[in-house]
Amino acid sequence: MSGTCGALRTCSRGLYSCNWKHSSEKKRRCACCGFSYLAVMTLLTSAWLFIWMALYNSRDDMNTKAFEIMAKWINWFMVIVIISAVLAVYCLLLLVFALFQYALKEPLDLHCVHKVFMSVGLLIVLAGIAAICREWKEEWPTVSLFLQATGPFLQLGAVVALTLLSWLVFKSYYRSRRRASKIIIMLVWAAVCLAGFLCPLLIHNFSPCVLEHLPPKPALIGHRGAPMLAPENTMMSFRRSLECNVTAFETDVQLSKDDIPFLFHDNTSLKRTTNVKEIFPERQNNKPTNFTFDEIRSLNAGKGFLAFQKDPLQATPPLSDTEWSNVRNQTVPSLNEILDLAKEHNVSIIFDLKNEKFNNNDANYTVQTILESGIAQHLIWWLPPGHRAEVKSKAPGFRQVYGSLSALRDDRGSHLNVKYNSLNTDTMRKLRSENVSINLWVVNERWLFSLVWCAGASSVTTNTCHILKDMSRPDWQLEPMLYRMIWISADLASLLVMFLLFLLQRKKKAKRQIFHLESERTVPLLANRVIKS
Repeated sequence: MSGTCGALRTCSRGLYSCNWKHSSEKKRRCACCGFSYLAVMTLLTSAWLFIWMALYNSRDDMNTKAFEIMAKWINWFMVIVIISAVLAVYCLLLLVFALFQYALKEPLDLHCVHKVFMSVGLLIVLAGIAAICREWKEEWPTVSLFLQATGPFLQLGAVVALTLLSWLVFKSYYRSRRRASKIIIMLVWAAVCLAGFLCPLLIHNFSPCVLEHLPPKPALIGHRGAPMLAPENTMMSFRRSLECNVTAFETDVQLSKDDIPFLFHDNTSLKRTTNVKEIFPERQNNKPTNFTFDEIRSLNAGKGFLAFQKDPLQATPPLSDTEWSNVRNQTVPSLNEILDLAKEHNVSIIFDLKNEKFNNNDANYTVQTILESGIAQHLIWWLPPGHRAEVKSKAPGFRQVYGSLSALRDDRGSHLNVKYNSLNTDTMRKLRSENVSINLWVVNERWLFSLVWCAGASSVTTNTCHILKDMSRPDWQLEPMLYRMIWISADLASLLVMFLLFLLQRKKKAKRQIFHLESERTVPLLANRVIKS
């Protein structure tokens, strides 16, 4: 048995530190620094992975920005997520192994190769944080929202982790020979446990889904239709969104060279979603407004969707052969086409004028086209701010929607359309009490939809209406009293287990002391017998 235990120790030490013999005293003195570095890196890489899990809702925005820079579609978001997950798992496994080493009373001589890998990981994380701060800083509030959504579960996980770690902490306490060391260990541990046990006092007011009365489910607005099921801003996409019972279509309007309003998001080129490189290779970098509508109409608007689905890191939508055939035949629609579809199904339309600040004619031609279509004016949610006063005089029946809270207040409006992370829960609930309808864009993930549902959003613009339409309740919602009971029960159970582990370590310590005293008594007796003989 002792041989097996020794082999286990040797193997464990060799895999962790590549040192198959006992470490030197010099290495033992450096072990504490190596373990501290490992613990910090584990927390940092775990937090980094948490950040990218939070930002997953906006993955398409990042990939689109990368496409505009590189002119090539690569799912950079998933590449970064995979790298982050590898780093986090690597550091976590090393930390678990270090604790295993400590339990075996083996030195924590972390090998230099592990230190190099962790240093590379540190550089990757710091570079990523700097890149987000520079290019994507508007997404940082999303991390706070994700923390609100996961806070209660993270707290329960922290309580479990503290309970498991307490065994090693108490072991360290009884191993320490100095009274000062014991006091420091227990004070630090008590502070950490206190923070973990009492943080629900903050979560109770921090998480919007800890509430008694659940607001009505937010209505769904199809962001460029249903772009997860069909090419964005095509008639196929808008028809697919009707299957989700959307309240409105969200789209983007531009004016062609011959002054015909059409639906297209990118205002720098047509390359991302069409086959303009094949049809007009010499003009592939031209702006959409430099093409006539007939030229735009000749393009295949499903080309980009087909290319995206070849991405091995992206799930392929469950389309039939007939639907894939329809994808290959999609064209860029005119504004008139979506107006006819909205009028037929009594669905509203909200849109951006992509070139409003460059061309004052866009608003005039767009309003004229809408009025000539005969659609009921209340179905038009007018969002562009540039010519709002003029539009109000021409079409007083349009619903005026504002893109910022200050603009809403200045114009005494009652319809707000903002990004999902721009309003906190208290502000949203106050606005709802003032009968202000709030639409949040773009909400794709279930956790985020659950969060804004609890916070009281009126509607959301989404790419995933086919997923959100089936949700009858938020993923989780707890009444305050029930949450308090769960919280207090978990804390009490953890304290009880910690107390038992403390007593167990104390009992083991006492047994070792008794054994040590008996050994000290036995050795002199044996020595006396040898002398007498």
